[in-house]
Amino acid sequence: MYKHILVPTDGSEITAKAVQSAIAMGKLCGARLAVIAVKEPFPYSAISEMQPVPPQEFFDAQERIAAANVKTVLDAAAAAGVTAAGHTVEALHAWEAILEHAEKQGCDLIVMASHGRRGVSALLLGSETQKVLTHGKLPVLVVR
Repeated sequence: MYKHILVPTDGSEITAKAVQSAIAMGKLCGARLAVIAVKEPFPYSAISEMQPVPPQEFFDAQERIAAANVKTVLDAAAAAGVTAAGHTVEALHAWEAILEHAEKQGCDLIVMASHGRRGVSALLLGSETQKVLTHGKLPVLVVR
């Protein structure tokens, strides 16, 4: 079955459900987890003398948040007896970073949350999960 499962996290409540599903799947299959948190790049278009946050503070805060989100998943996996490794990456588009990381890590399944958008908002806003489904080649388990 599956040997290496990628689970992206942003620390949200819905993502926590996907994390629990990934851990359960990992335990069931004897698979290891790859955990990823994607950081936003600094909004360079906003650079001016009146910046509310200096770039380094922004980068440090992004890394601190992403690392904490990854650690939460790693701790939950360890408590369940599932081997896991975590990474934080910076990317303009989270879906691209997720697909690239899955390929680089040799993952054979991606477990992601669906934020449940429907209708026009889903059409206009799209979602990272939808883009992973559309552009990826790996199986994706979508948790709601």
